[in-house]
Amino acid sequence: MASGGAPAPGALLCALLWAVAAAGDGPGGSPLPGAFGRVYRGTVNINAERVYAFAYSSEPGQVDAVRVYVNSSSENLQYPVLFVVRQQKGVLSWQVPLIFRGLYQRTYNYQEVSRTLCPSEPTPETGPSDQIIFVDVASMAPFNIAYELLVTRLENFQLETNKAFNFTASPSQPQYFLYKFPQDVDSVIIKVVSDAVYPCSVVSVQDIVCPVYDLDHNVEFNGVYQSMTKQAAITVQRKDFPGEQFFVVFVIKPEDYACGGSVPSSIHGNVNRTWNLQRTKNLQVTIVPSIKKSVYVQAMFFSFLSFLSFYLGSVVVAFVHYIRVRRKASAGRLSPEDGSGIMTSSHPITASTPEGSSYGAIDESSSSGGHQLSSPERGPPAGSDTDSSVEEESDFDTMPEIESDKNVIRTKVFLYLSDLSRKDRRIVSKKYKIYFWNIITIAVFYALPVIQLVITYQTVVNVTGNQDICYYNFLCAHPLGVLSAFNNILSNVGHMLLGFLFLLIVLRRDILHRRAMEIKDVYTLDYGIPKHFGLFYAMGIALMMEGVLSACYHVCPNYSNFQFDTSFMYMIAGLCMLKLYQTRHPDINASAYSAYASFAVVICLAVLGVVFGKNDMWFWVIFSMIHVLASLALSTQIYYMGRFKIDLGIFRRAAMVLYTDCIQQCSRPMYMDRMVLLIVGNLVNWSFAIFGLLYRPRDFASYILGIFICNLLLYLAFYIIMKLRSSEKLLPIPMFCIVATAVVWAAALYFFFQNLSSWEVKFPFYCPVHLSSFLPVVRFTQKILWGRVLGCSWRAERV
Repeated sequence: MASGGAPAPGALLCALLWAVAAAGDGPGGSPLPGAFGRVYRGTVNINAERVYAFAYSSEPGQVDAVRVYVNSSSENLQYPVLFVVRQQKGVLSWQVPLIFRGLYQRTYNYQEVSRTLCPSEPTPETGPSDQIIFVDVASMAPFNIAYELLVTRLENFQLETNKAFNFTASPSQPQYFLYKFPQDVDSVIIKVVSDAVYPCSVVSVQDIVCPVYDLDHNVEFNGVYQSMTKQAAITVQRKDFPGEQFFVVFVIKPEDYACGGSVPSSIHGNVNRTWNLQRTKNLQVTIVPSIKKSVYVQAMFFSFLSFLSFYLGSVVVAFVHYIRVRRKASAGRLSPEDGSGIMTSSHPITASTPEGSSYGAIDESSSSGGHQLSSPERGPPAGSDTDSSVEEESDFDTMPEIESDKNVIRTKVFLYLSDLSRKDRRIVSKKYKIYFWNIITIAVFYALPVIQLVITYQTVVNVTGNQDICYYNFLCAHPLGVLSAFNNILSNVGHMLLGFLFLLIVLRRDILHRRAMEIKDVYTLDYGIPKHFGLFYAMGIALMMEGVLSACYHVCPNYSNFQFDTSFMYMIAGLCMLKLYQTRHPDINASAYSAYASFAVVICLAVLGVVFGKNDMWFWVIFSMIHVLASLALSTQIYYMGRFKIDLGIFRRAAMVLYTDCIQQCSRPMYMDRMVLLIVGNLVNWSFAIFGLLYRPRDFASYILGIFICNLLLYLAFYIIMKLRSSEKLLPIPMFCIVATAVVWAAALYFFFQNLSSWEVKFPFYCPVHLSSFLPVVRFTQKILWGRVLGCSWRAERV
């Protein structure tokens, strides 16, 4: 060797092994030089232990990982075989049989154990560096216990981008691998798939710190982790790891209850039964780059630009309508469709209405006073909607002459719209404005604790790394800042923006109506459907709050806050039905207090259904009875136009009606149209009740929402059919709006029922392959489209 030259790597390795042999004075004698890939068999007891030394060289910049496999045929838990691995910067130890504890103090023993040692850090030296590992095998048993030892160097320890890697793991043989960020990648998605649902597994992302937590009882101590059945996905950002690298750890749990599986009631046979071959899982991991920040900007720009187009379209329509009205006003050719103007004829538009057609028609002879509308409609000065409590509606009517003939008018065979709009317009308007003010109060009291709760949830997720708290579709979740799924939150902006646009449109219509009332416009006073905007305002607030609460829900969707996303959906569907009914029955529609109380009962039932409705038959029996009875009670109120009292004597009166009309003489129903609607509606609702009783759907919240949607569509269809039966002409604009409503509702239902995620389970659904290339835009805008088309349908229905 030349003077001052560096010693050869082989000479250093020999010197290390010689030093080890010279220093070995333990009870087991000198350390035995070990060779990688060779199986060592032996026995140990209280007086004899074995020490093996494995030496190897690392190339500059190379990360070397070593895996140790041990096995012992002994099942004696009193005298396990102890394995201690000593490295340059750490010590790793375990025993065989290796014991895992499950639920209710169950124990699972594994005789085969395989662990990956913490890899050596790459050195910046120009030459190779020498490393040595000691493996101590010992036992306190007074008798010999056999063991096997195998130490190997891992060739595929570092994962590569866009390259799938297959491997096998078990509870006693966890796996972990290293990944380094490429230079041009700031965020990656770790995708893990398996052909089998069980055994339950855990995927963890940990910083480059030793020891690596790779067992069931300690995998949650560091990094970010989530449970897995067949699929898992974790998004990792470069900024979270200063070293620009991390470990991906795979742990198999000894039981499946954490993934929704069953727990064995007992362990049959030997108490120390081993589980080596029963819980292995084949896994495939692929790490792909996530979307870049530019895609975030493009998606947000596309979303807001599409919403801006709706605002611009509304402004254009309003401007065109304004120009059209101004031109016709200057020419003196205003028509009822224009919404304002002085009437040129003094006769109501009922000459073309055929005899017997009553739905929504106006007849001079139908009212007891001989006018189209009641006298108070014209009596008070127009626009005098004060807030005086004297004018608020109470339990009695303000018109004494109505009290004497209310039962007669509302139970006529042929009803006209004027029969159901006889109350003072100001009082009825105030009645419907209560819907608006009440829903604002409900929204404030409901939203504040929700926002506080989800902020706490997100903080806990960020601090603990437990992604099982939130049931995201992790394959489609894209984080931004402190938010784990920013795209799911951004997608709810559509609800808020379109809801606000809806409020602006309603406000414009309300202002135009008030101006027409001030100038005593004949078309406004005596013709058309009475205009009350309180329910419209409530619908707009409900749509906006659905966006707010859905965004809060998607901050951290889970089992305990699912109702945030569904509560205002129920209210939206209910308010739509109430608005349709109110257009032709303004005097007898439900009050805001009874309507919101009914919504509260529905939300309570939804919560109980999610908690108890999965396996408890008694809940479904009670719910089905409540559903059927509520349908019958509502049908009775609709059939008799609110003149059938629901009290303790209802059963006696119902029995009397059945006896006289069905048993004593089979007479034709007095209100045939209403009877047909109610029979169809009850059949639909009873079908829902029977379906729920027989099949007990797991997604109870969507089941309730389906009931609301079907009833809404059914009543909308009945409303349109009755308009046609009453010989009302379908003008081009209403016809276009009907078709547009059908199209956008169908699209809204399609996007809503795309089961890309669920609050029922905590594991990612499958992101469809045909959406993968368009995933950034599709996932950003899917719920936006739901909100957008729902808003469009409301505006179409408004016309």
